[in-house]
Parts: sequence; C-alpha cells; structure tokens
Amino acid sequence: MNLVLDWGNSSLKTGWFDESTLVDTSSYFSVDSFLTDLVDRQQRGYDLEQVLVSSTSRATDEIRLLLTSVKREIRVLDAQTPIPIRKDYDTPTTLGTDRVAAAVGAITRFPGQDCLVFDLGTCLTADLVDREAVFRGGLISPGLRMRFRAMHEQTARLPLIEPPVDWPALTARNTRDAMQSGVMNGLAFEMNGIVDMYRQERPDLVVVLCGGDASAFESRLKQPIFAVPELVLVGLNRILRYNVENLHADKPGTIH
Repeated sequence: MNLVLDWGNSSLKTGWFDESTLVDTSSYFSVDSFLTDLVDRQQRGYDLEQVLVSSTSRATDEIRLLLTSVKREIRVLDAQTPIPIRKDYDTPTTLGTDRVAAAVGAITRFPGQDCLVFDLGTCLTADLVDREAVFRGGLISPGLRMRFRAMHEQTARLPLIEPPVDWPALTARNTRDAMQSGVMNGLAFEMNGIVDMYRQERPDLVVVLCGGDASAFESRLKQPIFAVPELVLVGLNRILRYNVENLHADKPGTIH
C-alpha cells in the first residue's frame, strides 16, 4: 500500500491507499505515536511500498531524519515535485504544499470541472483549479481559531475563547457570545461571498470543503457544496502515484 502524510502545524495525518482506494486514515500528535502505530500496522499485514510526505511546518532534512526508521524511500512534496496539474501562479516556490495537494485532490474527485477548494485549517485558503487542471491561485485568510486568538492577543480585555458548540445568533447579548458570533458568522459570510463572486464567472463551479474546521461550516455555505475531509490525502496519493507510475515509466502525454 501507499502511505501519505499530511504534516501540519498541530498534528500529523496519514492515509493508507491500495492504489487509488483509501483504506484507512489516522491522526497523531507526535512522531513517536505515528511510528509506534506504523510498526503495529506492518505486523498486522500492512505492506508498505511508497511514502509521500507533505509538510507546512518542517524542512525536508528534518522530515527524513525523524522518519529514518521507516524502511522505505521517503518522498517529500516540494515546489520541484512533478504534479498532475499546472500552476498558473506568480510565485510557485512559495505555494504551500497543502494547497497543491488539495487542488490535486479536487481534480481527482471532480475531473473536468472548475473547482473552488476551501481548506479550513490554521488559515482559511480558497483556491481555484479549473476544468483544464490548471491551478489559478486563490486567497489566504485567518482561520477560525486564529481569529479568536487575535482578538485576545491584540486587545487588553477580550478573553481567549473557544468556538461554540451550537451556532451563535447574529445578535449577541454579551461579550463572549458577540466574539463567537463575529468569528463564526463573519467567516461564513466571507466564504459565501467568495462563492458568489466565483459563481458569477463560473456558474457550474464545484465547491469543495476540507480541513479540520470544515464540519462547522458545511451547513452554512450556499449549496451545492461537497465536504471531502480526506481531500488533501487523496491529492497526495494522486501525486505519489503520478510520480511512481507515470514518471518512472516515462509515459508520453503526461503533464510535467
């Protein structure tokens, strides 16, 4: 099986794939817990063949050092890694690998369609990948918890609070509820406004939602939308297969 790792700021997410079929996913808060689980899985018959890592928080050399005990070649996704989409982006070397993987995941799940990809993690990203498999760019905005933290850290008296369990009313009657309403409703209004603008130009646009905070907004976005929690993992596996199969076989007609 193929193993892909999405190494973020707070956790390490993994996806096990049998060719293009997602078999299992897991999330870890330390490298040691991941490595312990990896050994256990291999003892239970998980036959590991190929590994690809994407990280927004760690350098390539550090990744390879921390994963030395994984007795397979470790591929690390970076700006030079061949991918099955074209980047129409002024600064491709600064384009986050998580954004690239999500875009590839979108065209894998929705081939031949214009896709707007929302990823709600530490930051909110909204990226357009068109029906010709061209990454057109997008935007980056503060994420859910970053907004709560910013209000606390940039003011003298506002507390640090967590997102609410239930969706907050627009008109709040105390400071805590007002902060929750401002962040949650403001982010929902922002995302719906982005969708409206894109759909004016591309009426058949497919809106895809992923990321750790995506579930809170799934019912708040203008339909139709598709929530695909494993989108980044799907994209990473597609990139891994593209490199292993297409490039090594040097098949004609592939996108470089």
